[in-house]
Amino acid sequence: MKHNKFSEEKVIEIDNKSLPIHDKIQAALETFCHDFDLEKPMWFDKNTKELNQISKTTFREDQFIESIWFDYLEIEIIDDGKKKT
Repeated sequence: MKHNKFSEEKVIEIDNKSLPIHDKIQAALETFCHDFDLEKPMWFDKNTKELNQISKTTFREDQFIESIWFDYLEIEIIDDGKKKT
């Protein structure tokens, strides 16, 4: 997000039923950061809390070691509606 508008958007699907949700989130975050040439942000307790409460979380500038070209990075878990077996 930059100035409250999406500057880039990407959907990453991790369709490995054997992976726990935390590992899927980490894999998607790593893919996103690689694709946009970003370092992986530091994960704080607030990120876990936000994901558990509202299925999305943000990473602000203080969570990156290098400077960023956007205001914040937001990730959201999207449920595809498929039944879990």
